[in-house]
Amino acid sequence: MMKVWIPGQAEISATESWGIWSKEVSEFPWFYSDRETCYILEGEAEAFDKKGNHIKFKAGDMVMFEEGLECTWKITRAIRKRYKFG
Repeated sequence: MMKVWIPGQAEISATESWGIWSKEVSEFPWFYSDRETCYILEGEAEAFDKKGNHIKFKAGDMVMFEEGLECTWKITRAIRKRYKFG
């Protein structure tokens, strides 16, 4: 399962201690061995899972990827995100 939403101010503030990850425009497969929640700081991307589901997300969005998910990321504008597992 993949989910995108617009976070409230409390959710955004809670991300300040999370790790930061960034990646250039690219496309790659990914497997989530743990649930991951991300707050997108910059950029734009899409993710496609093996079941045919698809999400788009951009700066300002909160995104959740469920444990066990296999998907392909397609980054269309360089991404910078805060993330946490669990």
